[in-house]
Formats: sequence, structure tokens, C-alpha cells
Amino acid sequence: MAEPPAGLRRFTAARVALGRAGNALPTAAHLDFVEAHAMARDAVHAALDVAGLAAELRALGLDPVVVASRAADRHIYLVRPDLGRALDDASVARLARCDPPLALVIADGLSATAVQRHAAPFLAEALPRLARIDVAAGPAVIALQGRVALGDAIGAALGAEAVAVLIGERPGLSAPDSLGLYLTWNPRPSRTDAERNCISNIRPAGQPYAQAAETLAWLVGEMRRRRLTGIALKDERPAALSAPAASGRLGEGR
Repeated sequence: MAEPPAGLRRFTAARVALGRAGNALPTAAHLDFVEAHAMARDAVHAALDVAGLAAELRALGLDPVVVASRAADRHIYLVRPDLGRALDDASVARLARCDPPLALVIADGLSATAVQRHAAPFLAEALPRLARIDVAAGPAVIALQGRVALGDAIGAALGAEAVAVLIGERPGLSAPDSLGLYLTWNPRPSRTDAERNCISNIRPAGQPYAQAAETLAWLVGEMRRRRLTGIALKDERPAALSAPAASGRLGEGR
């Protein structure tokens, strides 16, 4: 089988057309792989700077509450995913029912690096777009050792109409800082992944903040109109509206 042409590397961050040295990779390509693997491992084990993130959220007009899952530390979080989906007892007491239209949960997930870098800049784009459709987003809840489904427990405790969970996605060898967003209507612990909508790879090198924010605002508007999320709610916007603008950002100048 012919090797892929080296020109393919202009179009993807994937490891293609690396060449070879005998039966192995060239030294430079091997060292690049080792570095990427180390960055992915570091992202999984990194601790979230809660104080720094909270300060960024306050600058956006959000007053965050910090909660934690039943996974007491990172090791338990990694080996017991079920504990990352449930709130610990102290956290339940911190959440006062306020019946918000859209609760925001910012969870470290599998990459605190992604949350640290991208959660606040993304919300800076998303909050004004949600305000334009008359959706007040908040309160903001910072969740430690959290899985996606932890948002269901948080949303239920708050009495939220819906919950948006911003979470660090599982690092890849070309993307250790990918942020995901999971939107769930009427959150409660019995919700399944089929009842969520996902916006993935939110970061400047992936899906730009403004583009992801436009998608979120559209989904939230349709969610409230249809009163559902998940496989029954698809992004049905015309391709010209959902594709990135030439600058890589949507909605600027509006």
C-alpha cells in the first residue's frame, strides 16, 4: 500500500505521512508522539485552579458555587466513574433551589486544562447570545471530580428547567485541551446520554468560541420551544448559518 503524501499534513493534526526509519518512526516523529502522550496524561491528572476560574466567572457577572462529586480524589474518579456522577452530601446542602431556566455547570472532567483555558472565554461569547433570546443563564456551579451526569443531580437540586455542563473532554494525542458542552432538558438523575445534546471540541484550534456559542443559543431556543433535548433535537439550521465564517468566528459585528 502506498504511503499517504506528505501534503496531507497541511489539512489535519492527525499523525499521517510521518515517514519511517527502517521499521520505526523517525526520531522526531517518535519524540513528538511521546510529548503529546505526556501532555494528555498531564491534562487528565491536572487539578483545576478553582480560585482562578471563579474570578473569571465573577468578571462575567456569575457568582459561582463550588461543589464536588462522591469521588474523593482523582484516582477514585478515574476508577469509579459512577461516583463522579453523584453529588457528595455537603454539596447537596450548598445548592439552594432557585428554579433557573438554564443552570451552568463547569466540571473538570477528564481535562481540567480544557476548562481552565476555555470555559470563561466561551461563556463570554455565550452569555450575550443567550440574553438576546431572553434566557438567563446561571447560577454557575463549579463541580470537582465531575462526570457529565453530575449535571443532572445539580440541575435537579436547583430545580432548573435545563442544564448546560461544560466539561473537559478525554484528551487526545493532538488535543489535550478540548472542551465539551452537554445540554439536558429537565435534568434529573435518571436522564440518559440519548437525552442530551453535545457541542464538542470547543477551543480556538477546534470549534471557535463564537461558533459554539451560536450553536448553543440555537439549541437552547429550540429546546425551550419543543421542551426536549437529545436525539429528537437536531441542529436543523441552514448550512450557511451553522458553518464557520471566513474569519473562523460567527456573530461578530451584530
